[in-house]
Amino acid sequence: MKPVKVAWGITGAGHHMRECYRVFKEGKDMGGLKINIFVSSSGEEVLRMYGLLPKLREISRGEYMEEIFFEREQGASFPKAGRFLLKKHDAFIVAPTTSNTVAKIAHGIADSLITNSVAQAVKGGVPLYILPVDISGSLSSEMPYMIDREICRQCEVCPPREICPTGAITDQIDLLKCTGCGDCVDLCEYDAILGGFVELKVRDIDAKNVEVLRSMEGIKVLRGPEDIGELLKKLQGKIRAVK
Repeated sequence: MKPVKVAWGITGAGHHMRECYRVFKEGKDMGGLKINIFVSSSGEEVLRMYGLLPKLREISRGEYMEEIFFEREQGASFPKAGRFLLKKHDAFIVAPTTSNTVAKIAHGIADSLITNSVAQAVKGGVPLYILPVDISGSLSSEMPYMIDREICRQCEVCPPREICPTGAITDQIDLLKCTGCGDCVDLCEYDAILGGFVELKVRDIDAKNVEVLRSMEGIKVLRGPEDIGELLKKLQGKIRAVK
C-alpha cells in the first residue's frame, strides 16, 4: 500500500501542543503514514518546555520523507520548503498555529520556515490545513512550569534546584533550559512550582485574521486537534481506495 505523506508544521503555541503530538503519534501508530516535521524556532523552544522535543523521533525517525527540519538549520532561503512545489506531500498540516503565524499567512508574509512552507504549499497545490490557537472568544491554555514567587521560601537548600538536570531553576525557571520533565514539582514542600491552565481572551484582530484564512484559496481552517485525527484517517482511506 502506498504510504500517505504528510507534512506537519509546528509553531510556538503551547495551546493544543500536547494534543497535536498525541494525534500525530496515534496516526503514525496506525501505519501507512510518513510524516515530515517542520519546526519553527519558537516551536522548538515550546516543544522543549513541554518535554515533547525528544519525542518527535517517535513520529519521524529520520528516513527520507520522515525527517525533522528545524528552522535554525535552514538558513534564510528555507530550501526544504521547496518540497511542496514538487508535490511530495499529500497534505500540509500546521498545528498548533500561533496568532503571529496566522497574521503573516493572512497578509502574505513568508519570512519563516513555516510561513514560507505555507506559501510554497499553496503555489504547489498541496492541500493545506491550519489549526489556529486564537479563533474567537476565550480559551483555556496549558502553561509551562513556573515558580510562584509569593509562595517560594527561597530555601538555602532547594531540592528542585538540586535535582534539575538542566540547571533551569534559580529563583525562577528558565524556560529556555527547562525540558518539562516535571520532576521538580513534587520536590517542593511548599508547592511553589506550578503548571496548569489559564484563561485567555482572544484579541479581535486575531479572530479577524482567522476569518481571512477561511476565505483564502487552498487553506482549510481546523477547529481542534480531533479534526487532525479525522483528516489523517480520511487521507489514508483515499490512498487505500486508489490502491
